[in-house]
Amino acid sequence: MNTESQNIEFKESWRDEYQKWICGFANAQGGILYVGVKDNGEVCGVPDAKKLMEDIPNKVRDMMGILVEVNLKEKDGKQCLEIVTEAYPYPVSFRGKYYQRSGATNQELKGAALDRFMLRKQGKTWDGVPVPYLKAEDLDNATFDLFRKYAKRSGRMEEADLMDDNHGLLEKLRLYEGSYLKRAAALLFHPDPEKYVTGAFVKVGFFREGMDLVYQDEVHGNLFQQIMKLMDLLCTKYMKAIITYEGIQRIETLPMPHEALREALLNACINKDYAEPSPIQIRVYENKLEIINGGVLPEGWTVETLLSSHRSMPYNPDIANTFFRAGEIEAWGRSIERIITACKKDGFSTPEFRYDASGIWTTFKFEYPERATIQSDQKTTQKTIQKTIQKLTEQQQAILVYLNEHPNATRKELCEKIPGVTMGGVIHNLSRLQELGLLKRIGGRKQGYWQIIE
Repeated sequence: MNTESQNIEFKESWRDEYQKWICGFANAQGGILYVGVKDNGEVCGVPDAKKLMEDIPNKVRDMMGILVEVNLKEKDGKQCLEIVTEAYPYPVSFRGKYYQRSGATNQELKGAALDRFMLRKQGKTWDGVPVPYLKAEDLDNATFDLFRKYAKRSGRMEEADLMDDNHGLLEKLRLYEGSYLKRAAALLFHPDPEKYVTGAFVKVGFFREGMDLVYQDEVHGNLFQQIMKLMDLLCTKYMKAIITYEGIQRIETLPMPHEALREALLNACINKDYAEPSPIQIRVYENKLEIINGGVLPEGWTVETLLSSHRSMPYNPDIANTFFRAGEIEAWGRSIERIITACKKDGFSTPEFRYDASGIWTTFKFEYPERATIQSDQKTTQKTIQKTIQKLTEQQQAILVYLNEHPNATRKELCEKIPGVTMGGVIHNLSRLQELGLLKRIGGRKQGYWQIIE
């Protein structure tokens, strides 16, 4: 006989409490409960098999209101019962409690897990649940204006719809359930969505090796505001950019692609299970960035499903639809693909994805592509140039900036374009910049030009 699995359970004898397992099968994909079989699959036999064949279906029907098929099996002269339970499209309870088969275990559903189960059985989603007392006038006008700007740019909404008032726009985005606004509306447009949804914020922390927290921040506000704040916070405070120069132009290169980071943040906010009170966490280390999103994959999905071609099944479809209309995401389940593509395009390695009881983990390793790497001799040169530039006067810096864009400029032109400088000042500053090795004259006064020295 087969071993225990997602759809098979063994019991040596019958007890009425084993209806919990039948309930668990009914609330999952169905399954078979064998009575008179040891855990190792060996048939040990069950007494009164024929009587149980009559009693069990009646007890299950009376206690749970469902039907099961009970078959008599025999092996090596010993009888056992095969109780076949089909998957039911509606929630099934046993003595007021709900159970569900998960792997080879039977789990009682409580709290957020029970909420998810009940909504799924009713064909609803968490973000589609109506919220009493929430009105369109409670929402943030500035965020509506931002959305209209994004949506007009994306071309994914009719311009006439964008000119409608906030109430009309919410209706076009299908954020009403009857006369009530949905939870998605609170998360997307309310200035303080935590008033309605606990944990609707993001925690960011910088850690040393050994999990020592050095400093941290919390990002609050609606989801549009959170994305903007997070991008600014992570790029300016938590990640160290490498500095290079092209001439006198300063170039900052982050240790991961800007586009991939934004896509990963959107993916986390859209697919978080907001029934869980814990916020999204972002942990930044010297060599990596981790996004931990307490999300739940669709039933039967794994990380391999995410990494392969798959249909779009956002956990919060109303939130996803609004971000799609704003042009912030694609609608066809390509978020992970876009993150990977952005990394490869900019010469970075692809991030790691993991799914466990704590949620979905996305880990970016910090690295600098070859095009942004500074060799030791280049470092010395660039540092010297940088220090030299910092010592220049404002007029000298202004002359370099102007000549970088207008290498054929004459002394008279510089005198006219640079505020507050005389012809004598122009001559002095040009001479000084050449002495410092930052400027070189190529050719004569009439046919020549100025060259910025890198």
